[in-house]
Amino acid sequence: MLRRLYSSSAAAAAAVPLSAPAFAVFGANTGVGKTPVSAGLAAALLASRSPSVAAVDYLKPLQTGYPADSDARFVFTRATSLLRAPSSSSPRAPTRLVASCRTLFPSPAVAAEEPLRGGEESVVATCGGGEGAEETKVLACSTVYAWREPVSPHLAAEREGMTAGDGEVRGCVDRWLAEGVVEKGDVWKVLETAGGVASPGPSGTLQCDLYRPFRLPAILVGDGRLGGISSTLSAYETLLLRGYDVSAIILEDRDLSNDKFLLSHLRNRVDVLVLPRIPEDPSDDLTDWFSESSPVFGILKDTLQSFHSGRIQRLNSMQRKSKDLLWWPFTQHNLVPEDSVTVIDSRCGENFSAYKIKDNKMMLVPQFDACASWWTQGPDCNLQIELARDMGYAAARYGHVMFPENVHEPALRCAELLLGGVGKDWASRVYYSDNGSTAIEIALKMAFRKFSHDHGILLDSEKSTRNERNIRFKVLALNGSYHGDTLGAMEAQAPSAYTSFLQQPWYSGRGLFLDPPTVYVKDEICSLSLPHSMKHDPLPPGDTCFSSLAEVFCKSRDTSSASDLYVSYISQQLSEFSLSNNSEHIAALIIEPVIHGAGGMHMIDPLFQRVLVGECKNRKIPVIFDEVFTGFWRLGVECASELLGCLPDIACYAKLMTGGIVPLAATLATEEVFESFKSDSKLTALLHGHSYTAHAMGCTAAVKAIQWYRDPSTNSNLDFDRMKLNELWDHALVQQLSSLPNVKRVLSLGTLCAIELEAEGSDSGIRITVC
Repeated sequence: MLRRLYSSSAAAAAAVPLSAPAFAVFGANTGVGKTPVSAGLAAALLASRSPSVAAVDYLKPLQTGYPADSDARFVFTRATSLLRAPSSSSPRAPTRLVASCRTLFPSPAVAAEEPLRGGEESVVATCGGGEGAEETKVLACSTVYAWREPVSPHLAAEREGMTAGDGEVRGCVDRWLAEGVVEKGDVWKVLETAGGVASPGPSGTLQCDLYRPFRLPAILVGDGRLGGISSTLSAYETLLLRGYDVSAIILEDRDLSNDKFLLSHLRNRVDVLVLPRIPEDPSDDLTDWFSESSPVFGILKDTLQSFHSGRIQRLNSMQRKSKDLLWWPFTQHNLVPEDSVTVIDSRCGENFSAYKIKDNKMMLVPQFDACASWWTQGPDCNLQIELARDMGYAAARYGHVMFPENVHEPALRCAELLLGGVGKDWASRVYYSDNGSTAIEIALKMAFRKFSHDHGILLDSEKSTRNERNIRFKVLALNGSYHGDTLGAMEAQAPSAYTSFLQQPWYSGRGLFLDPPTVYVKDEICSLSLPHSMKHDPLPPGDTCFSSLAEVFCKSRDTSSASDLYVSYISQQLSEFSLSNNSEHIAALIIEPVIHGAGGMHMIDPLFQRVLVGECKNRKIPVIFDEVFTGFWRLGVECASELLGCLPDIACYAKLMTGGIVPLAATLATEEVFESFKSDSKLTALLHGHSYTAHAMGCTAAVKAIQWYRDPSTNSNLDFDRMKLNELWDHALVQQLSSLPNVKRVLSLGTLCAIELEAEGSDSGIRITVC
């Protein structure tokens, strides 16, 4: 119970203060001297005069070999002893040292061997004999989890019957970071890990991953022994790959000049400090070693202080610099006060670590990324780490490879996964590009060529130039849809604020844009809303009100009155267009299946879109699904065609495809679309491309992400038997929200939950969206 209370109360401490410098001590291996470094640093900090440090708070979250081996007790006894010793330089001012050492959660094996009486030791001592007012300094040393057997924590936890989940360990660290050991004065916090950088914690999670949510700057204790260069560099790169900042490397001198090589190899990117060799005689109390090492620990203290000060300076300047230097998308800069700019220090899983100043206190505050960084984020913190590692591998292996007439394994494997997943049973070709908007432009080129091929247009190359002047292609699309910001993609969407003369002076709107019926939930009722342009007789209640969204997707609606209405409306619109435009052709249908994303998170009646697709296929009009937003499980299934119950000729994917870590897009097409570009002339090929087409890092990230989404062992939300996501939103809560008087409509589907509020004036149509 105590463990639960301790960790749960700590988990509520959402902010990590930056007023207190905090560092994590990692080791290149076990036995490299992490604890002597912690003790020497603690003594140097408490002995410091400029700036004066009021307290050092040392934490050892995981300790094995206890109580014979207690790192917290070592720091407690050695730092206290060092501060009591006479100073070799000028006498220190009189100092009252209050030191304590406690163990919170000993395993049953430890408790049986040595009852700890609360696990606390304390000492009050007077140090220094110089002149001046007496100072009070505090040294607080804590062990959180202690096991008796000197083995890796995951083995000790298993063998001694005391497990500690990642959440419990992190909760204790959370609380430790938020607590203050003194009311006034500078407090330094030092967390010492167990074993090496990649040594497992009690759950089996590597410690570099276990503590990653805090992203404490690392002090890496390197290995001065033979082979230590390799282990130190491996540890260093492991930390960098996970987004840690390494503030300093410190290692003992073993007469092998490891430090000189490291400093040269790292090109002075990080300070490398050298300690005298640590005596191996267990009877040596290290007094002489600490005395000899004192200047090095003084340099380490100064290095860390400089690192922390530089970090704070950078964070404090980012709001001002961003206003001076950056041009944000979709932003009126005059409406953005400098203090409203969110400074992002890092990301871990679904949360940003945002820099805030509250009550004159500097904080790093976890901030939930409710828009999934503009709908790109799918991974948890574990996939984030795997994506970073795999992309690093791809960059090291390939760099970049131009793509025409070449192939590399990531591009080929990614294509196989796409065709076996979102393109299963219809697509045979994958065309890579760099983002969703360009994927759409490629899709339009594909569709127009397929339409030309199917309708005998421009087949005679000698007449092509003359005929081109008399033929104009348009798209069939829906009002409220949005397909990207490049000029060609904007032509395929209805007029809006984004296509106005102010934004796009070339815009002409090359399409026939239909008003779609929408589905929404209000007052716990799922309802169909028909546009005013769709004139009709009253529909039966069963065609306009539904018990659930599942009923909206039911194929039995294909024989309903609503289906007949849709067929009539679509046929009439297409016929009127054909009669009034002899030289213009509807050469492609482009839709966002089921959900209009950027257009307002509106759900389009899937029956309407299914009828629309059917009518276009009957007329040999190629069908494009813009799944840049909806693809890859956004709506609870891998692709939206599963919900619509019909297939496209061409589809576009991006955003979630790479797990949100790097841009990449893909346009999938049927073999018939591909064949319409084949001939003996290069002029009929698809003459489109980008320098970074199918870049290896993006394809590698996509392979990892797609596999991760489809694997129930990594995606805990996946119902593998049905290949659907489990319900993510509390149905009762969503229904309750829909009944609130200030809520206009709600929609929850897959990972999407959208709430539109009733409002007036400039605030009308406010939407809250979580994806």
